[in-house]
Amino acid sequence: MTRRDDDQAVRLERARAIGLFRYMLIREAADPTLTGRQRGAMVRAIAAVPHTDPEGRTVRITRWTLDRWIQDWRKGGFDALVPSPRQSQPRTPPEVFELATALKKENPDRSAAQVKRILEAQHGWAPDERTLQRMFVRTGLTALRAPAEPAVFGRFEADRPNELWTGDALHGPRIGGRKTYLFAFVDDHSRAVTGHRWGFAEDTVRLAAALRPALAARGVPSYVYVDNGSAFVDSWLMRACARLGIKLVHSAPGRPQGRGKIERFFRTVNGEFTVEIAAGDGQPGRKVDSLAEMNRLFTAWVENVYHRRVHSETGMAPLARWMAGAPFPVPSPGDLADAFRWGEYRTVAKTGLVSLHGNRYQVDPSLAGRKVELVFDPFDLSFLRVRSEGKDAGTAQPFQVSRHSHPKARPEVPAEPPVPTTGIDSLALVDARHTAELAGKVNYSALAGPEEP
Repeated sequence: MTRRDDDQAVRLERARAIGLFRYMLIREAADPTLTGRQRGAMVRAIAAVPHTDPEGRTVRITRWTLDRWIQDWRKGGFDALVPSPRQSQPRTPPEVFELATALKKENPDRSAAQVKRILEAQHGWAPDERTLQRMFVRTGLTALRAPAEPAVFGRFEADRPNELWTGDALHGPRIGGRKTYLFAFVDDHSRAVTGHRWGFAEDTVRLAAALRPALAARGVPSYVYVDNGSAFVDSWLMRACARLGIKLVHSAPGRPQGRGKIERFFRTVNGEFTVEIAAGDGQPGRKVDSLAEMNRLFTAWVENVYHRRVHSETGMAPLARWMAGAPFPVPSPGDLADAFRWGEYRTVAKTGLVSLHGNRYQVDPSLAGRKVELVFDPFDLSFLRVRSEGKDAGTAQPFQVSRHSHPKARPEVPAEPPVPTTGIDSLALVDARHTAELAGKVNYSALAGPEEP
């Protein structure tokens, strides 16, 4: 791709990140079951605290802006929250804001007007005074802050099943010489394990293998609470949650409060399940030869041991407490499949062809020259949906397909056994046949004797 295409792809990704940021802010307040008074109180509470935007900056959002986002979401869903790629590009270069911040910190008595004058003298241009004032308020440079009181954390429990799921990953034993990882989700109210999956990698594919069946069987939670591991901050997970109406919450780095229940579950897993898995040949415990066997044994342990035993804190068996809130609505197969598809942006060639990871596809010729989003199942690149400017634009017909899965979607198949050797040395056979052919023949070179110097 050209530099222009790369820049546009960056703007498109940033626009989607902004849409996800807006959705995560308003999701709870946009609940149609809330009264006007309840929604107003919730919006004011959101507007009263600072938030971290997709660029990592601390920002404050006014209640009027939040109200407008809620209205947009009700009219057009998630796509209505994604700004135009042109609007998502910052108008003020970040180095200008960095210099303005340094000038204000250097002398807190400098007004926004004075900082503006210094910037104009230094660069010949500066943002307007109001923009600088908002930036100073947003970054806390307008006044000294009082020391923050230490936070006090009480024992929290969700009020009902499927209100909050907590997800995490556990490093497990080795199988066939390869390290395993367990992705699991625990319902906060009941302590029931809603989804789990052992895999050979701690990535988004294995995370999806745990979460997707959980949503299909257990229903859709209101919140999913995860840490900041690479698999949990992937844009794919945020897109899936946004499509299904789940509010994704990440724990603050260095502040693991609220994750005690799943950490306690993992201690139980290590103390009762993985301890029974043989660490190697000749070691005590059961020898597990494949991931399929590992997942089958773990499912049996969860359903027949963990879920049926009375929990020490709730006084009920986890599965029985979770079932007390049933039935739970589950997403339709189509909605679930759409939520778990991946998306990448490409430019359509003049011939109406578009490329994706070495494959070429034919799309609607009217899209020639446009930037489109290709939506697909990472394990099946034979079928792609096309989206243009946030709207469905049909399917991409395979034109030349050599790769059938995404490079990151590596299936977990058992390693092929080494090919048995025959013990046959083909060169030795050739040499022996040549020696046999020479036997009994006259060696004229030897009769001639050594060559004269």
